Amino acid sequence: MTPDLILPYEGVLPVFASRPVWCGRASTVIGTATLGAQAWLGDDSVIRSDGQPVSAGERFWLGPRSTVHIATESLPTRIGDRVTVGRNAVVHACTVGSDVVIEDDAIILDGATVGDTVLIEAGATIFPRSTLESGYAYGGNPAKRLRPITPEELAERAERLREAAGEGASPPEAEPRETEEGVFVARTARLSGRIALGAGATVLFSCELAAEVGPIVVGADTNIQDNTVIRARGEGVVIGRDTTIGHNVRMADCRIGARSLIGIGSVLAPGTVVADDVMLAGGSTTDPGQLLEGGHLWGGRPARILGTLDPKKRALMAHIVEGYCRLGREYRVLQAQEG
Repeated sequence: MTPDLILPYEGVLPVFASRPVWCGRASTVIGTATLGAQAWLGDDSVIRSDGQPVSAGERFWLGPRSTVHIATESLPTRIGDRVTVGRNAVVHACTVGSDVVIEDDAIILDGATVGDTVLIEAGATIFPRSTLESGYAYGGNPAKRLRPITPEELAERAERLREAAGEGASPPEAEPRETEEGVFVARTARLSGRIALGAGATVLFSCELAAEVGPIVVGADTNIQDNTVIRARGEGVVIGRDTTIGHNVRMADCRIGARSLIGIGSVLAPGTVVADDVMLAGGSTTDPGQLLEGGHLWGGRPARILGTLDPKKRALMAHIVEGYCRLGREYRVLQAQEG
Protein backbone atom coordinates (compact mmCIF):
# COMPACT_ATOMS: atom_id res chain seq x y z
CA MET A 1 0.00 0.00 0.00
CA THR A 2 1.33 3.44 -0.95
CA PRO A 3 0.07 7.02 -0.44
CA ASP A 4 -2.60 8.25 -2.83
CA LEU A 5 -0.22 10.90 -4.19
CA ILE A 6 3.58 10.76 -4.26
CA LEU A 7 5.47 13.57 -5.96
CA PRO A 8 9.19 14.35 -6.24
CA TYR A 9 10.73 17.67 -5.32
CA GLU A 10 13.73 18.77 -7.37
CA GLY A 11 13.83 15.26 -8.77
CA VAL A 12 13.92 13.48 -5.39
CA LEU A 13 11.16 11.05 -4.37
CA PRO A 14 10.25 10.00 -0.82
CA VAL A 15 11.93 6.91 0.64
CA PHE A 16 9.99 4.27 2.61
CA ALA A 17 11.90 1.74 4.73
CA SER A 18 9.05 -0.67 3.98
CA ARG A 19 5.58 -0.48 2.52
CA PRO A 20 3.35 1.49 4.95
CA VAL A 21 0.86 -0.49 7.00
CA TRP A 22 -1.93 1.84 5.87
CA CYS A 23 -2.33 4.82 3.56
CA GLY A 24 -5.68 6.58 3.73
CA ARG A 25 -7.61 8.30 1.01
CA ALA A 26 -5.89 11.43 -0.37
CA SER A 27 -2.76 10.80 1.73
CA THR A 28 0.20 12.64 0.21
CA VAL A 29 3.99 12.39 0.58
CA ILE A 30 6.26 14.75 -1.34
CA GLY A 31 9.97 15.30 -1.82
CA THR A 32 12.93 14.40 0.38
CA ALA A 33 10.96 12.56 3.06
CA THR A 34 12.17 9.34 4.70
CA LEU A 35 9.71 7.16 6.62
CA GLY A 36 10.65 4.20 8.80
CA ALA A 37 9.03 0.79 8.90
CA GLN A 38 5.35 0.30 9.77
CA ALA A 39 4.20 3.84 8.95
CA TRP A 40 0.45 4.56 9.11
CA LEU A 41 -0.95 7.54 7.16
CA GLY A 42 -4.55 8.62 7.67
CA ASP A 43 -7.04 10.11 5.22
CA ASP A 44 -5.90 13.52 3.90
CA SER A 45 -2.61 13.36 5.80
CA VAL A 46 0.18 15.36 4.15
CA ILE A 47 3.95 15.05 4.48
CA ARG A 48 5.51 17.78 2.38
CA SER A 49 9.29 17.99 2.15
CA ASP A 50 9.95 20.69 -0.45
CA GLY A 51 13.18 22.45 0.41
CA GLN A 52 14.31 20.68 3.59
CA PRO A 53 14.15 16.98 4.60
CA VAL A 54 11.51 15.27 6.70
CA SER A 55 12.49 12.09 8.53
CA ALA A 56 10.28 9.90 10.71
CA GLY A 57 11.34 6.74 12.52
CA GLU A 58 9.68 3.37 12.90
CA ARG A 59 5.95 3.07 13.61
CA PHE A 60 5.14 6.67 12.77
CA TRP A 61 1.36 7.13 12.96
CA LEU A 62 -0.07 10.26 11.29
CA GLY A 63 -3.77 10.89 11.85
CA PRO A 64 -6.39 12.08 9.35
CA ARG A 65 -6.02 15.62 8.00
CA SER A 66 -2.72 16.18 9.81
CA THR A 67 0.26 17.92 8.21
CA VAL A 68 4.03 17.52 8.48
CA HIS A 69 6.04 20.28 6.79
CA ILE A 70 9.35 22.13 6.92
CA ALA A 71 10.60 25.71 6.76
CA THR A 72 11.68 25.80 3.13
CA GLU A 73 14.95 27.69 3.43
CA SER A 74 15.99 26.94 6.99
CA LEU A 75 14.59 24.07 9.08
CA PRO A 76 13.93 20.35 8.51
CA THR A 77 11.51 18.20 10.50
CA ARG A 78 12.90 15.21 12.38
CA ILE A 79 10.64 12.72 14.17
CA GLY A 80 11.77 9.76 16.28
CA ASP A 81 10.40 6.25 16.65
CA ARG A 82 6.89 5.32 17.82
CA VAL A 83 5.37 8.78 17.44
CA THR A 84 1.58 9.06 17.23
CA VAL A 85 -0.09 12.17 15.80
CA GLY A 86 -3.86 12.69 16.11
CA ARG A 87 -6.33 14.37 13.78
CA ASN A 88 -5.92 17.88 12.32
CA ALA A 89 -2.51 18.39 13.94
CA VAL A 90 0.53 20.16 12.48
CA VAL A 91 4.19 19.23 12.99
CA HIS A 92 6.17 22.05 11.40
CA ALA A 93 9.94 22.53 11.04
CA CYS A 94 10.77 21.02 14.43
CA THR A 95 12.43 18.07 16.18
CA VAL A 96 10.30 15.45 17.94
CA GLY A 97 11.80 12.66 20.04
CA SER A 98 10.69 9.04 20.37
CA ASP A 99 7.61 7.70 22.16
CA VAL A 100 5.72 10.99 21.77
CA VAL A 101 1.94 11.42 21.51
CA ILE A 102 0.60 14.55 19.77
CA GLU A 103 -3.17 14.77 20.22
CA ASP A 104 -5.89 16.21 17.97
CA ASP A 105 -5.59 19.86 16.83
CA ALA A 106 -2.14 20.30 18.41
CA ILE A 107 0.44 22.49 16.67
CA ILE A 108 4.24 22.34 16.93
CA LEU A 109 5.88 25.39 15.39
CA ASP A 110 9.26 26.20 13.89
CA GLY A 111 12.44 25.41 15.78
CA ALA A 112 10.71 23.67 18.70
CA THR A 113 12.38 20.63 20.28
CA VAL A 114 10.24 17.92 21.89
CA GLY A 115 11.99 15.37 24.10
CA ASP A 116 11.26 11.66 24.41
CA THR A 117 8.19 10.29 26.20
CA VAL A 118 6.11 13.46 25.91
CA LEU A 119 2.35 14.00 25.67
CA ILE A 120 1.10 17.10 23.85
CA GLU A 121 -2.55 17.47 24.75
CA ALA A 122 -5.35 18.23 22.31
CA GLY A 123 -5.43 21.82 21.05
CA ALA A 124 -2.04 22.77 22.48
CA THR A 125 0.28 25.14 20.61
CA ILE A 126 4.04 24.67 20.98
CA PHE A 127 5.50 28.08 20.25
CA PRO A 128 8.57 28.53 18.01
CA ARG A 129 11.94 27.57 19.53
CA SER A 130 10.34 26.05 22.65
CA THR A 131 12.00 23.11 24.39
CA LEU A 132 9.81 20.39 25.92
CA GLU A 133 11.58 18.23 28.47
CA SER A 134 11.26 14.47 28.34
CA GLY A 135 8.75 12.69 30.54
CA TYR A 136 6.03 15.34 30.86
CA ALA A 137 2.57 16.24 29.58
CA TYR A 138 2.13 19.69 28.01
CA GLY A 139 -1.01 21.66 27.18
CA GLY A 140 -2.41 25.12 26.52
CA ASN A 141 -1.62 28.08 24.27
CA PRO A 142 1.25 28.63 24.65
CA ALA A 143 1.83 25.09 25.87
CA LYS A 144 3.09 24.72 29.44
CA ARG A 145 4.38 21.74 31.37
CA LEU A 146 1.48 20.17 33.27
CA ARG A 147 2.63 16.99 35.03
CA PRO A 148 4.88 13.94 34.71
CA ILE A 149 3.67 11.35 32.23
CA THR A 150 4.07 7.58 32.50
CA PRO A 151 4.70 5.20 29.60
CA GLU A 152 1.41 3.47 30.47
CA GLU A 153 -0.63 6.68 30.09
CA LEU A 154 1.18 7.52 26.85
CA ALA A 155 0.34 4.11 25.42
CA GLU A 156 -3.31 4.53 26.42
CA ARG A 157 -3.52 7.99 24.83
CA ALA A 158 -1.92 6.74 21.62
CA GLU A 159 -4.36 3.84 21.39
CA ARG A 160 -7.29 6.21 21.92
CA LEU A 161 -6.13 8.40 19.03
CA ARG A 162 -5.76 5.42 16.72
CA GLU A 163 -9.22 4.14 17.55
CA ALA A 164 -10.75 7.57 16.88
CA ALA A 165 -9.18 7.72 13.42
CA GLY A 166 -11.75 5.32 12.03
CA GLU A 167 -14.77 7.29 13.24
CA GLY A 168 -14.88 9.97 10.53
CA ALA A 169 -16.78 9.55 7.28
CA SER A 170 -14.84 9.24 4.04
CA PRO A 171 -14.47 12.61 2.27
CA PRO A 172 -16.51 13.25 -0.87
CA GLU A 173 -14.98 13.11 -4.32
CA ALA A 174 -13.51 16.35 -5.64
CA GLU A 175 -15.37 18.09 -8.44
CA PRO A 176 -13.44 18.20 -11.74
CA ARG A 177 -12.43 21.83 -12.14
CA GLU A 178 -10.70 23.68 -14.92
CA THR A 179 -8.29 26.39 -13.83
CA GLU A 180 -6.50 29.02 -15.82
CA GLU A 181 -2.80 28.77 -16.57
CA GLY A 182 -0.77 29.71 -13.50
CA VAL A 183 -3.36 28.54 -10.95
CA PHE A 184 -2.54 25.35 -9.03
CA VAL A 185 -5.16 23.15 -7.37
CA ALA A 186 -3.78 19.96 -5.84
CA ARG A 187 -5.37 16.74 -7.02
CA THR A 188 -6.24 15.84 -3.43
CA ALA A 189 -7.93 19.19 -2.72
CA ARG A 190 -11.74 19.24 -2.83
CA LEU A 191 -13.56 22.28 -4.20
CA SER A 192 -17.32 22.57 -4.50
CA GLY A 193 -19.73 25.37 -5.37
CA ARG A 194 -19.07 28.89 -6.64
CA ILE A 195 -15.32 29.38 -6.24
CA ALA A 196 -13.22 32.00 -8.02
CA LEU A 197 -9.42 31.67 -7.95
CA GLY A 198 -7.35 34.66 -9.00
CA ALA A 199 -4.32 34.43 -11.28
CA GLY A 200 -1.39 32.71 -9.58
CA ALA A 201 -3.49 31.36 -6.69
CA THR A 202 -2.38 28.08 -5.09
CA VAL A 203 -4.64 25.57 -3.30
CA LEU A 204 -2.49 22.84 -1.78
CA PHE A 205 -2.94 19.23 -0.74
CA SER A 206 -6.12 18.01 0.99
CA CYS A 207 -7.62 21.49 1.32
CA GLU A 208 -11.41 21.66 1.33
CA LEU A 209 -13.21 24.70 -0.09
CA ALA A 210 -16.98 24.35 0.14
CA ALA A 211 -19.13 27.21 -1.16
CA GLU A 212 -22.37 25.79 0.22
CA VAL A 213 -24.40 29.02 0.05
CA GLY A 214 -22.29 32.10 -0.68
CA PRO A 215 -19.22 32.17 -2.95
CA ILE A 216 -15.54 31.76 -2.09
CA VAL A 217 -13.31 34.32 -3.80
CA VAL A 218 -9.52 33.97 -3.60
CA GLY A 219 -7.31 36.82 -4.75
CA ALA A 220 -4.38 36.72 -7.15
CA ASP A 221 -1.14 35.09 -5.92
CA THR A 222 -2.78 33.99 -2.67
CA ASN A 223 -1.77 30.58 -1.31
CA ILE A 224 -3.96 28.25 0.75
CA GLN A 225 -1.82 25.64 2.42
CA ASP A 226 -2.37 21.94 3.15
CA ASN A 227 -5.47 20.74 5.01
CA THR A 228 -7.11 24.15 5.34
CA VAL A 229 -10.93 24.07 5.37
CA ILE A 230 -12.95 27.05 4.12
CA ARG A 231 -16.75 26.97 4.23
CA ALA A 232 -19.25 29.53 2.93
CA ARG A 233 -22.56 28.79 4.62
CA GLY A 234 -23.87 32.36 4.53
CA GLU A 235 -22.55 35.50 2.87
CA GLY A 236 -19.38 33.81 1.64
CA VAL A 237 -15.62 34.14 2.01
CA VAL A 238 -13.42 36.72 0.30
CA ILE A 239 -9.61 36.59 0.55
CA GLY A 240 -7.51 39.39 -0.89
CA ARG A 241 -4.47 39.13 -3.12
CA ASP A 242 -0.90 38.27 -1.99
CA THR A 243 -2.16 36.59 1.17
CA THR A 244 -1.02 33.37 2.87
CA ILE A 245 -3.45 31.00 4.60
CA GLY A 246 -1.33 28.56 6.64
CA HIS A 247 -1.71 24.81 7.16
CA ASN A 248 -4.85 23.45 8.85
CA VAL A 249 -6.65 26.78 9.14
CA ARG A 250 -10.44 26.73 9.65
CA MET A 251 -12.62 29.62 8.51
CA ALA A 252 -16.22 30.33 7.54
CA ASP A 253 -18.04 33.38 6.12
CA CYS A 254 -15.32 35.93 6.73
CA ARG A 255 -13.28 38.58 4.95
CA ILE A 256 -9.49 38.65 4.75
CA GLY A 257 -7.63 41.55 3.21
CA ALA A 258 -4.61 41.75 0.94
CA ARG A 259 -0.99 41.07 1.95
CA SER A 260 -2.00 39.25 5.14
CA LEU A 261 -0.90 35.99 6.76
CA ILE A 262 -3.19 33.67 8.71
CA GLY A 263 -0.97 31.43 10.84
CA ILE A 264 -0.94 27.65 11.08
CA GLY A 265 -3.94 26.07 12.81
CA SER A 266 -5.86 29.32 13.31
CA VAL A 267 -9.66 29.29 13.52
CA LEU A 268 -11.61 32.29 12.17
CA ALA A 269 -15.20 32.55 13.36
CA PRO A 270 -18.03 33.62 11.04
CA GLY A 271 -18.17 37.37 10.50
CA THR A 272 -14.46 37.91 11.17
CA VAL A 273 -12.96 40.78 9.18
CA VAL A 274 -9.19 40.82 8.73
CA ALA A 275 -7.95 44.08 7.25
CA ASP A 276 -5.08 44.45 4.77
CA ASP A 277 -1.55 43.93 6.12
CA VAL A 278 -2.29 41.70 9.12
CA MET A 279 -0.21 38.84 10.53
CA LEU A 280 -2.19 36.42 12.71
CA ALA A 281 0.00 34.11 14.79
CA GLY A 282 -0.33 30.34 14.57
CA GLY A 283 -2.93 28.68 16.78
CA SER A 284 -5.00 31.84 17.18
CA THR A 285 -8.78 32.17 17.16
CA THR A 286 -11.20 35.02 16.55
CA ASP A 287 -14.60 35.80 18.00
CA PRO A 288 -17.65 36.07 15.68
CA GLY A 289 -17.66 39.47 14.01
CA GLN A 290 -14.21 40.43 15.30
CA LEU A 291 -12.25 43.07 13.36
CA LEU A 292 -8.47 42.70 13.07
CA GLU A 293 -7.11 46.12 12.19
CA GLY A 294 -4.32 46.43 9.64
CA GLY A 295 -0.66 47.06 10.36
CA HIS A 296 -0.46 44.77 13.39
CA LEU A 297 0.64 41.33 14.53
CA TRP A 298 -2.32 39.63 16.21
CA GLY A 299 -2.42 36.44 18.26
CA GLY A 300 -4.09 34.55 21.09
CA ARG A 301 -7.48 33.02 21.86
CA PRO A 302 -9.27 35.27 21.02
CA ALA A 303 -6.79 37.28 18.99
CA ARG A 304 -5.45 40.58 20.35
CA ILE A 305 -2.77 42.99 19.14
CA LEU A 306 0.71 41.72 20.02
CA GLY A 307 2.81 44.25 18.17
CA THR A 308 3.37 46.34 15.08
CA LEU A 309 3.79 44.77 11.66
CA ASP A 310 7.33 46.03 11.12
CA PRO A 311 9.23 46.05 7.79
CA LYS A 312 10.96 42.74 8.62
CA LYS A 313 7.63 40.92 9.09
CA ARG A 314 6.17 42.52 5.97
CA ALA A 315 9.20 41.37 3.96
CA LEU A 316 8.84 37.84 5.35
CA MET A 317 5.17 37.72 4.37
CA ALA A 318 5.95 38.90 0.83
CA HIS A 319 8.74 36.33 0.56
CA ILE A 320 6.34 33.52 1.51
CA VAL A 321 3.89 34.63 -1.17
CA GLU A 322 6.64 34.70 -3.81
CA GLY A 323 7.81 31.23 -2.76
CA TYR A 324 4.35 29.73 -3.02
CA CYS A 325 3.76 31.26 -6.42
CA ARG A 326 6.90 29.45 -7.55
CA LEU A 327 5.87 26.21 -5.82
CA GLY A 328 2.44 26.39 -7.41
CA ARG A 329 3.96 26.56 -10.87
CA GLU A 330 6.29 23.65 -10.09
CA TYR A 331 3.54 21.48 -8.60
CA ARG A 332 1.26 22.13 -11.55
CA VAL A 333 3.89 20.63 -13.86
CA LEU A 334 4.70 17.72 -11.52
CA GLN A 335 1.05 16.84 -10.99
CA ALA A 336 0.41 16.86 -14.74
CA GLN A 337 3.39 14.54 -15.28
CA GLU A 338 2.17 12.23 -12.51
CA GLY A 339 -1.10 11.92 -14.37
